[in-house]
Amino acid sequence: MTGKITALDLGQAELSEATKAYFAKCEEKLGLVPNVLRAYAFDDKKLRAFTDMYNDLMLGDSGLSKLEREMIAVAVSSINHCYYCLTAHGAAVRQLSGDPALGEMMVMNFRAADLSPKQAAMLEFAAKLTEEPAKVVEADRATLRKAGFTDRDIWDIASTAAFFNMSNRVAAAIDMRPNDEYHAMAR
Repeated sequence: MTGKITALDLGQAELSEATKAYFAKCEEKLGLVPNVLRAYAFDDKKLRAFTDMYNDLMLGDSGLSKLEREMIAVAVSSINHCYYCLTAHGAAVRQLSGDPALGEMMVMNFRAADLSPKQAAMLEFAAKLTEEPAKVVEADRATLRKAGFTDRDIWDIASTAAFFNMSNRVAAAIDMRPNDEYHAMAR
């Protein structure tokens, strides 16, 4: 990796053995260490908190598929115009769906994509939670239940949307740059 990954000069802490092992696992599974992890590597405790939450939300047990969780990440990041997350998670949508066009549509405007009614309801809820969180009401949750989501699924949709709203804001604040490799993935 070349160039700065953020606009901040936080230095680089000595990586713990656990972090070195985690980065090695990323290299093995992804072929890269995502720059978001490198950005957090100045503080092992902050890195661990970020990765624990991310891994639980995006890879843990859920009624939502991995693709659906990535779709939420992209829909939220599109609203927030988060360059880092749109690049990284747009690639994930392309990979998981096997459909490069879906990934591009999700990045530009999820409403342009050919979504199931259930997916559309999920993303409309995530969008409302992103744009107007104080206006989320019981009718919004009822719409998700009618679409086939359980209350646990609604928790996961909300938690994933909230995590990416936080992550988008941090990425914007520090001008986090995505790995170049993401641009070519699954095209």
